[in-house]
Amino acid sequence: MPKQYCSRFFAFTCLFVAWLALGSSTVAAQQTDTHPNILFIIMDDVGIDQMQAFGYGGLTAPAMPNIDLLASNGIRFRNTWSMPTCTPSRAVFFEGRFPLRTQINGALGPEDLANSMVSPFEMSTPKLLKQSNYQSALFGKFHLGLQGNSPYGYGMPRSLGWDYYYGWLDETGDPSSIDTSAGGVGPVGTYSCGFVPTAANGGADTGACYTADNACQVMTGTGKKSPGRVCRDSGGIFDPNAACQTPRPSKINFNLLDAHYVSPLVINHEDGTVEQVPLTDKRARTFRGTAPVDAAIAWINQRPKDRPWMATVSFATVHTPLEQPPLALLPAKSVDTNGFDCTNTKQWPVLSNQMIEALDAEVGRLLVKTGIATRGSRGVLSYNPNDTNTMIVLVGDNGTLGYTVKQPFDPSRSKGTAYQTGVWVPLVVAGPLVNSPDRDVTHMTNIADIYQLVGQMAGINVQKKVKRPFDSVAMLPYLTDPGHKSIRTWNYTQTGMNLQANGSINAPCQFANSCSHIPVSKSVCEDNGGVWWGADASNPIVPAGGLKYCCEVQKYLNDQTPSQPTVTIQPQTSVGIRNINYKLVRNITKDYDATTDACVDNQTDEFYEINENAPLPKLDKSGDNLLDGTLTPIQNDNYQSLLGKLKQLQDSVVQCEGDGNLDLVVDNKDVSGWQYFQKHGGKSSWYDINLDGLTNDDDLTIIQQNLGKSCQ
Repeated sequence: MPKQYCSRFFAFTCLFVAWLALGSSTVAAQQTDTHPNILFIIMDDVGIDQMQAFGYGGLTAPAMPNIDLLASNGIRFRNTWSMPTCTPSRAVFFEGRFPLRTQINGALGPEDLANSMVSPFEMSTPKLLKQSNYQSALFGKFHLGLQGNSPYGYGMPRSLGWDYYYGWLDETGDPSSIDTSAGGVGPVGTYSCGFVPTAANGGADTGACYTADNACQVMTGTGKKSPGRVCRDSGGIFDPNAACQTPRPSKINFNLLDAHYVSPLVINHEDGTVEQVPLTDKRARTFRGTAPVDAAIAWINQRPKDRPWMATVSFATVHTPLEQPPLALLPAKSVDTNGFDCTNTKQWPVLSNQMIEALDAEVGRLLVKTGIATRGSRGVLSYNPNDTNTMIVLVGDNGTLGYTVKQPFDPSRSKGTAYQTGVWVPLVVAGPLVNSPDRDVTHMTNIADIYQLVGQMAGINVQKKVKRPFDSVAMLPYLTDPGHKSIRTWNYTQTGMNLQANGSINAPCQFANSCSHIPVSKSVCEDNGGVWWGADASNPIVPAGGLKYCCEVQKYLNDQTPSQPTVTIQPQTSVGIRNINYKLVRNITKDYDATTDACVDNQTDEFYEINENAPLPKLDKSGDNLLDGTLTPIQNDNYQSLLGKLKQLQDSVVQCEGDGNLDLVVDNKDVSGWQYFQKHGGKSSWYDINLDGLTNDDDLTIIQQNLGKSCQ
């Protein structure tokens, strides 16, 4: 689609952004040569358990020489919490507000309403930085909204303040399933990793490699250099054991999505146009670990020297589905995974390591190509934080996926849970503002604090500029003062269900002996090794139409075979709160109650003593719940203190029905906001007050009933 394409939704965005500015105070942009550039790197599903730089990684840690170098030339924040899943974490990065204030509770899916997406009325990081004349761009994974239920459609990134966006707007926000037909050359299910392996592994050692422009060349190879893999890595489709033909065979299909290799690329250009890149375009057929780095390098190198910038490079690595990265990004002695079955979860730890190693290679390329680092004669990265005016922040968005967790961390309490393995993430900050680099900060930090750190780097007093409650605390003092005392006295994390029309919920997904509502669709469930129990279920025994709740799965399995154990139900809502030594976890689960033959909410509290010792941290593992015994006076004091802090935090949330623009007042601005969204689609929006998936007269009635209400 040509660059000049501008969707009707994005035309609306342009008008709506102008409307937002009416009546608001204008902050003069102060041009400065002193504020540093900011490079923000987000790793996907890389918990602290993977990181040798932090003293962990088990016996099979991935090699990360470039990130290790950043860590040794900056600050390693050793006690950082994220949210348990990606969308809430990413929202917290850019809003500084915990999910209980925003209703962005879990990873977004196609059924979730705009009410659980980042609001255009938020003071997002790029909007905040505009007050110091920064230009902002985001590359790669977005997942702060989904175009299906966002009134902004593919213009979502620009509506939130980014000047430029280059990345993927998938239907679910995450990589699609692997194309097991390898571009149509075989029946679906033939090639589990999306490419034709070598003959020794059921593929071919020779064949025709077609590109979307109808070029073709015969490729041959064996071992690691499977011609099918080399062809796929370059954006082509490999026809095994065949010669080039003109025209190409009709089975060759360049319009199939393929996980990390063929992606729905969307660009929000700086001139306001929105470009949907065809799947036949080479840019859409570039490995997801490489494409955002290519685009970030180009954008950064085009920035004017007299204006600061913030570039966010948001990797989709190492999110499922896991598959082999390009050979060129891997160490020379890497395991040959050409014959792997990408559906075999036992092989995922090796694939995960290789994807992390590929990510590390691309981080190194990003630093070199933008002049932030250099390479020596032997190709080894060289980085001096004081050589450029660029601050680097590198962080994981949540804990590691259970199948790939490194010991001694807990794979049963990993990504998606509020336990340590699910929320304890690496955070590295490096650059000229860091005094005395190569040190650890062991004080508690939260990913919400990155919001204020970025603002402080830009010379902004965030406390004064942001007029609504937020949960970010200062981090800059840790950079400038190596001896600074702890700023946080407690930490918090949360996950749960997002808002769907009329109270709907993600269908059940069964993983071996557990059941979860976190997977947002059948494809996501199956890509993570699960069995879908919703509509169009994966298992033929599922009742017609599927089941709504995991507790119904539990009941159904028990009815079928009463003597057999049924699934353990994963919580629908989990929160964690801690102080220096102790942690409270609260889980709310919808369990089956045999006495009433119904699903009922069940709330449980757990209490643990934890620490961050390396290489053997004290974790919140099953069997260590202190509430299973008698608490000592010191333990009880800490438990009661955390209960009180959790209640205080929850009580601080202001419910203001009818207030869609987040100013905590229901007035004519809300009527005007409702009119905009109602006029331009009338479907899901932040003015769908009654959460039925429509912005209609019913919502206007609620606003009018509350006119004049102040919730400040």
